[in-house]
Amino acid sequence: MSEATTHEQEPPNYHPADPQLFADEQILPLFAKLREEDPVYLTEESPYGPYWSITRFDDIKRVDMDADSFSSEAYHGGIMIDDDIVGKPDSDFFVRSFITMDAPDHANQRKAVNQIVAPKSLANFESLIRGRARKTLDSLPVGETFDWVDTVSIELTTQMLATLFDFPFEDRRLLTRWSDVTTAEADSPLVESQEARIGELMECLAYFKKLKAQRIGGNSMDLVTMLANDAMTKDQPDREFLGNLMLLIVGGNDTTRNSMSASVNAFHQFPDQLALLKERPELLGNAVAEIIRWQTPLSHMRRTATRDVTIGDRTIGEGDKVVMWYYSGNRQPDVFEDPDRVDITRENARHHLSFGFGVHRCLGMRLAELQLKILWEEILKRWSHIEIVEPPKRVYSNFVNGYGEMQVRIHA
Repeated sequence: MSEATTHEQEPPNYHPADPQLFADEQILPLFAKLREEDPVYLTEESPYGPYWSITRFDDIKRVDMDADSFSSEAYHGGIMIDDDIVGKPDSDFFVRSFITMDAPDHANQRKAVNQIVAPKSLANFESLIRGRARKTLDSLPVGETFDWVDTVSIELTTQMLATLFDFPFEDRRLLTRWSDVTTAEADSPLVESQEARIGELMECLAYFKKLKAQRIGGNSMDLVTMLANDAMTKDQPDREFLGNLMLLIVGGNDTTRNSMSASVNAFHQFPDQLALLKERPELLGNAVAEIIRWQTPLSHMRRTATRDVTIGDRTIGEGDKVVMWYYSGNRQPDVFEDPDRVDITRENARHHLSFGFGVHRCLGMRLAELQLKILWEEILKRWSHIEIVEPPKRVYSNFVNGYGEMQVRIHA
């Protein structure tokens, strides 16, 4: 047998968690191949260790809904493929948040902050969000080139984060930085090293501990006051306070800001859908869901198997790392017809995976949708279209499916 034939018969070792595939926008063809040929795929070697990739919609939903068999617990590695994000329990750096807790801890701590996105709170936020959107949009240089990500997406979401935490407004860009640092890859240009990353997160903890001390006994409707006074969180150790801060900062930042940028990209690529939205503005709510499906702001969630589980013809072993690729499931053709296309009339747009399913379904999804909806209500009042003048720069991450820069020009 020739060497060439031998090589051709060796099974490939695909590594779909390679962040460069996402930065270069090369990941979707690999997901399509895995969905078709090996939808429960084991990568045996990677910088993150061995891991299973779950790439088909129904399998992803099954894993997400089965919290007994698939753990989110930080003691098992948490909800991201990179174990260093939560650290090791026996190391100097280790964090737990309510999303990296299993029952009953998860529900008890989630309840401490869920009123921030209750219907009454969302109604109260609406006028504030609209006012800020109007002010930001009215300040933009029509006809000139500028970065939409920094000027609009980051600014609006960071202002909202500052409100949610009642965070000093002049320091609000610290929240953006801490969000980026939290999810940064070990070899990302965002951080020099794991030690530097941890150092910045310790600064985040110190800042918020001062705010928390000031709000003990308070009754304001902000996240710090809620955490400082709820029976389940007021005396939590630093590792859990910081963990919840990291979760709430990333959850309130990345999903929304990258959906805002994605919406511009979507309507730039599919101008017929923007024209349709202008003719039928009642489709905006469905358009918001469709954009969130198409973009999938967080590419994956990770679990750890608590027992042997068979999915399809594969048996996942107890203790194995399991990655649910939401981005893949949201682009599955037999679930979403012509999935790479934005279709604001798509009947099942809201059935996307982007917010997850089961007990860990995204706490702030309605707030994220509201911010994107209001942004486009105000954009449609003002301009013809927003042109992307050069290819957007994607984020180097297998978790945050986002944009680092997007140079645009507004046409009145």
